[in-house]
Amino acid sequence: MDNSKSENRSPLKFFLLVYGLSIPLWIIETRIDIKGLPLDIPITDILAAFTPLIAANILVYKEEGIIGTNKLFKRILDFSRITKMIWYLPIALLPFLIYLLIYIIIHLIGLPLPIDFSIPFLSIPFLFCLFFIGAVAEETGYMGYAIDPMQEQFGALSASILMGIPWAVWHYPSIIQQGHNFIWIAWATLGTVAVRVLIVWIYNNTGESLFACILFHTLLNVGRLLFPRDGIHNPLVDYPEVHYSIMAIAAFIVVFLWGSKTLAQYRYT
Repeated sequence: MDNSKSENRSPLKFFLLVYGLSIPLWIIETRIDIKGLPLDIPITDILAAFTPLIAANILVYKEEGIIGTNKLFKRILDFSRITKMIWYLPIALLPFLIYLLIYIIIHLIGLPLPIDFSIPFLSIPFLFCLFFIGAVAEETGYMGYAIDPMQEQFGALSASILMGIPWAVWHYPSIIQQGHNFIWIAWATLGTVAVRVLIVWIYNNTGESLFACILFHTLLNVGRLLFPRDGIHNPLVDYPEVHYSIMAIAAFIVVFLWGSKTLAQYRYT
């Protein structure tokens, strides 16, 4: 971590700029309604996903000039930082295990599941590319710009929560437009903060690799779209208490095993 550079960075300015860039898009979102996109995402949300990337580049350019922005973009593919190859396992498999466990729990407690469904496996390459671009746009800002100074000041877990809350709130306009109620939003907030804890955990254990965070974020989104559903049942939407509590439990286990201060000191080493 380059402490001299992270000291110059302002997470508060970053979050304010992200929201400032997003608000006009949220206003437009109330005026248009385009369906048929993956996960029923409004098109303005796709555009808003790029606001963290834009905000980070504006601030880095102001603080470090063009050299800083070039370094930030190079970090998108910084897989060379992942010196411990074993970490590709949780990056690749944890999203699958989370969704598998959600399905099993829903089945065990007797909630309705889709009966006649098809999983669009042939669309996975397209979905991967689509969500990878979206993850680049978000994580380059959150993890590429803001997380280091936040961890230095607050520690890993607190920084994860402080980042996860505005990240969750940033999704509220889309969630509200999709018709979800307050209880659904509360569960989604819990799950979103938990996901940020998992992303910071991966970041701190992969040599602060931005690519690792992007890949994990991508696979979570791809897995969400591939989760079994039909015209009647969409379990990830119908049962947020199961969906998001499993993510929260995963984050709790990570904190217990790797410690709240750094999320990188495995308890049983």
